[in-house]
Amino acid sequence: MDAQQFLAEFGHIANAPGGVARLRELVLQLAISGRLTERETGDTPSSQLIQQNLETRRDLIARKQLKRLPAPRPVADEEIPWVLPEGWLWTRLGSVTNYGDSPKVEYADVNEDTWVLELEDVEKGTSKLLIKVLARDRKFKSTKNGFPAGAVLYGKLRPYLDKVLIADAPGVCTTEISPISFFNGIEAGYLRWYLKSPYFIAYASGSTYGMNLPRLGTDSAREALFPFPPRIEQSRIVAKVDELMALCDRLEAQQQDRRKLQNALRQSTLKALASAQSSHELKDSWRRLQANFGYLFSEPGDVRGFKGLILDLAVSGLLLTTTNTTQRATDLVEQIANARLEWAKAAEEHEKKEAVAMLKKLRTQQIAVPSSSLPEHWCWASLLQVAQAVVDCHNKTAPYVAEGIHLVRTTDIRDGRMDLSKTKKISEETYDYWARRMPPKSGDIFFTREAPMGEAAIVPEGERVCLGQRTMLVRLFPALFSNRYLLYVIQSPSFQLRMNEAAIGMAVKHLRVGGVEDLVVPVPPRAEQDQIVGIVDSLFELCDRHAELLGKNSRIATNLSSAAVAALTGITVEQEEEAPVKAPQTELIAPLRLGSPPDVKAQAPLATLLARHNGEMSARDLWQRFGGEIDAFYAQLKTEVAHGWIAEPAVAEVREKSSAAAGA
Repeated sequence: MDAQQFLAEFGHIANAPGGVARLRELVLQLAISGRLTERETGDTPSSQLIQQNLETRRDLIARKQLKRLPAPRPVADEEIPWVLPEGWLWTRLGSVTNYGDSPKVEYADVNEDTWVLELEDVEKGTSKLLIKVLARDRKFKSTKNGFPAGAVLYGKLRPYLDKVLIADAPGVCTTEISPISFFNGIEAGYLRWYLKSPYFIAYASGSTYGMNLPRLGTDSAREALFPFPPRIEQSRIVAKVDELMALCDRLEAQQQDRRKLQNALRQSTLKALASAQSSHELKDSWRRLQANFGYLFSEPGDVRGFKGLILDLAVSGLLLTTTNTTQRATDLVEQIANARLEWAKAAEEHEKKEAVAMLKKLRTQQIAVPSSSLPEHWCWASLLQVAQAVVDCHNKTAPYVAEGIHLVRTTDIRDGRMDLSKTKKISEETYDYWARRMPPKSGDIFFTREAPMGEAAIVPEGERVCLGQRTMLVRLFPALFSNRYLLYVIQSPSFQLRMNEAAIGMAVKHLRVGGVEDLVVPVPPRAEQDQIVGIVDSLFELCDRHAELLGKNSRIATNLSSAAVAALTGITVEQEEEAPVKAPQTELIAPLRLGSPPDVKAQAPLATLLARHNGEMSARDLWQRFGGEIDAFYAQLKTEVAHGWIAEPAVAEVREKSSAAAGA
């Protein structure tokens, strides 16, 4: 590798999104290609090491210390991915290691203090192998793998395909970890870095099988091509990689410190803007933000916090350039009350019941007015006071059909939008019963009061929808109150803060129906509501354009980084997806969410785990933390869903992934 070229390309790689990770890939790819170190005269060539490896293997097999596994096929010339330096040879991983042959350990073979290494321990990447855990937390439930000190431990289950440790003591591990204890002539450190190299990760990702929990098959792993270096050069490669990885660690730490400083500066700038007490302070803070905008918002995700500030300023009246103080919000609230009375007189059947119930609640409702200041002609009002009606859902699981009316559940409402592309469907008969209190219509707002709490969206034009569990409908008088203004209020951080303070629940925060009705909103005159919506729309459009530009710049930087790595190594790992694979590369997308919190005495280990992780996890992560066999996991999951402790999962989406993405 040319040093000048490396220095010229280094900035493109290091400063790109995920740049340090690409630097690590570059180092490892150069290492196993023989381009990170120079040759050394008198070094033992790999051909001699491979022969010694074979003789030692035969001796161990004869003494029944190794199994006689089928020999992998020879390496054909057309299979060789790149030309190795003099003294190196291509072989197969199964030809020089005992991958797939590890001693089995049963519960009767160990004492009660034996620790079991799990995949999550390997993921931590600690140099220390054994993490002290109470024996009761790592119970034996099936056969395990045993390993001696010095074994190389490889996580063969996606997404752990780049997790490798060297055992510093004998131990026991789950069968999802493959211990490699025989690799005569190969330094353990070199074998570890090879297994973590982008070349092997791409191969492993393209050779996995299984839908729910894809894993690298033993036969495929043994067939993997292995670049075998001379003996002394292996040690020099390991030393050089260790040195460069330490440099990458320092660079990554510096970038993280810089990012923390940037975040702190952005937060303080936004806080100064939000806490401005006068128009003069507001202009000064805004000018400061404008002058440093490019530095403060360097990633698409940074813009999200700025949008929250815009909403808080907007619903506090601070973004209005002109106001008409002759129109007062208290008059508007009174007009809504009169309109509600007229509606109650004219309504029939179920609507009549809702109208009467609304009036009864309003007569006894008591609300706490926030201390936050509003323009003099604005006022605070409860959600019940500004709405025509606030209606709860039918809190039972509806019977689903293949085709029918959209049942909008909490998972279908995110970031102010109603996603109808993956909804469950219900029949006309079910809809008539489930929506009998108030059939939703376009313009209504759906509000989630649990799992997650505080999401909202407007029912789109021309769509028939029904409230799913833990959702509520808010219907306004369109001529008197803007649904888009109310949606922006609900999305504002200040409203979300008040909502969280009003929420109840130990494990998962949620709102009772009455708690939703009592939530307060800032009320401006109707004309100012429309002005605020127009201002927020314009500012959000600018934010989105800036975020899009940041995203585009990020993609360009990533592509430059990839091109630089390819130019330096001569290998484009991202294109490995075109290689033949044994099974489709897939990923299971199956989020699980906490339902009704179980009783303390209930046998609900999965719901307990969810509660400790903010009420939501992927099925894969939950299974990993459960620690049992996959069949036992699904049986327990079915039980807890039936009790309502875990919300009924959405239909799992299985999508194809590229090799590069799968190995990332």
